[in-house]
Amino acid sequence: MTSTVVYEGNLRTVCTHLKSGTVIETDAPPDNQGKGERFSPSDLVATSLASCMLTIMGIKARDMELDIAGIKVDVEKIMASDPRRISGINLTFHFPETLVPDEKQRTILERAAHTCPVINSIHPDIKVNTVFNWNEIPVH
Repeated sequence: MTSTVVYEGNLRTVCTHLKSGTVIETDAPPDNQGKGERFSPSDLVATSLASCMLTIMGIKARDMELDIAGIKVDVEKIMASDPRRISGINLTFHFPETLVPDEKQRTILERAAHTCPVINSIHPDIKVNTVFNWNEIPVH
C-alpha cells in the first residue's frame, strides 16, 4: 500500500504516505465550495507532473554529472466544466544562472521531462504546455 486518505470533513482530506509518514492535506478550491487553504486534489495532479518531470530530469542530469539543483517550475492548472475536469496544465521551467547546459544536454533533459510516468498517465485530452526558459549559452 502507498498511502491512506482520511476525509476530515469540511471538504478537507489528510493524505499520509505510509513509508515516510509524510502528510499532505487537501481542500476543495474556492470555486468548488471549498476554503482553498491547501492544495486541491486537482492542484496535486498538476504539481505532481512538474515534480515528476524534475525527478526524471534529475536522474538524467546525474548520469551526465550535471547539477540541476535550483530549477523552479511555475505550474498553472486550467479547469473546464461540464464535466468539471483539468483541461490544461502550463509548466514554465526557470533555471538558475549557474546552469548553462550545452544543446545536447538540454535536449536530453527536455526529452527526459517528457517521458516521466505522470505525463504518460495524463489523459490525452489534457493539453500540457511546457516552456523551458534556458539561460543563454555563452559565445566564445
